Amino acid sequence: MKHIVTLLVLAFVFMASPSPGAPRAKKTKLHSAKTSLVHAATTKSKAKRKPKRVASLEASSIEKSKSKSDKRDEDKVTLVRIDKSDHKLEVVAGNRVLKTYRVAIGIGGLGPKQFEGDMTTPVGRYHVTTRFRPLYHQFIGVSYPNDDDRTRYAALKRQGKVPPGRGVGHGIGIHGVGSRKLSGIHKQEDWTHGCIAMDDDEIDEFGLLVPEGTPIDIVD
Repeated sequence: MKHIVTLLVLAFVFMASPSPGAPRAKKTKLHSAKTSLVHAATTKSKAKRKPKRVASLEASSIEKSKSKSDKRDEDKVTLVRIDKSDHKLEVVAGNRVLKTYRVAIGIGGLGPKQFEGDMTTPVGRYHVTTRFRPLYHQFIGVSYPNDDDRTRYAALKRQGKVPPGRGVGHGIGIHGVGSRKLSGIHKQEDWTHGCIAMDDDEIDEFGLLVPEGTPIDIVD
């Protein structure tokens, strides 16, 4: 019986004692975890740091891109302004006049266009529409008639002031002349049927500057 008790006590002591390898394994795991954390922190720190030259180049690139964008915005055409009395067409960007052209207008002279065939260049607010080639070298449409033109025409028609068969009119535009030999010469007097005319090289330049939908103000 004594032997049995002794064996049980020894077994209990053996089971309660920690394994010789356990502390080492635990220590190894802790060391490994610590090493991983240090490595991750170092890698993250390195990723955040950039050479000064690279950072400087990136900043310079962003600044140049912003400058170009601002320049494009400054040069964006916001209005075409035509003065019939001065025979002048201005391309406007914000508060700046980018380009000025001398033009010829309709032989009907000053005043608003009243009906089809009166040879008068309209007066009012319009917009750039479609483009055609090779009509007059290049033809850039003007959105005539507007609501005011239609109202005026209707009133004139009620008053019997519109010739029979004449509508409100259409086909108004800004165009060239179709011949470089006439450059400048054709502007010496008004000759169009209501359109605005400029030299062929000028209409090419104008066409590149002014996108479809740009507002056009025509005044006497």
